[in-house]
Amino acid sequence: MQRFLSATAMPFMFFFSCVRSRLSHTAVPAFIVGLCLILSGCSFFPGVYRLDIPQGNLITQQMVDQLRPGLSKRQVTFILGTPLLRDTFDQDRWDYIYGFQPGGGTRSQERLTVYFENDQLIRFAGDFQQTPENSQFPTAPGAAAAAAPAAPPVATPSR
Repeated sequence: MQRFLSATAMPFMFFFSCVRSRLSHTAVPAFIVGLCLILSGCSFFPGVYRLDIPQGNLITQQMVDQLRPGLSKRQVTFILGTPLLRDTFDQDRWDYIYGFQPGGGTRSQERLTVYFENDQLIRFAGDFQQTPENSQFPTAPGAAAAAAPAAPPVATPSR
């Protein structure tokens, strides 16, 4: 038992003996700097690989161009994938959110919300628009407003 205590107390005994000795002016600061480096890890060293962090549904412009009015929910799921958010109180609204943070960089986020009526796609909104050659949705301001009521903005947490 006495050997165990002496083995575990050895680093502390070294520290306190350095404090009392003449080497305390150099050993104590070196010990503190070494302890700080060990506790901080390698997070601040340049050249350390940091992971890219993709989250959510990856949506491309080609996927958005395939959307047409009248598509069923099943067809939209086939094109875009399973939505990240399905509103519990409004089953006719699906939210697709994609966030990407490159290693050590700033986070970017893209959002696409699709709206259904009678299980058929009527419109979508968000960071994507259909290209003019593939446009199938009404572009007139009155037509889009008549198709479906405006949805309230979704609050997204930012880090």
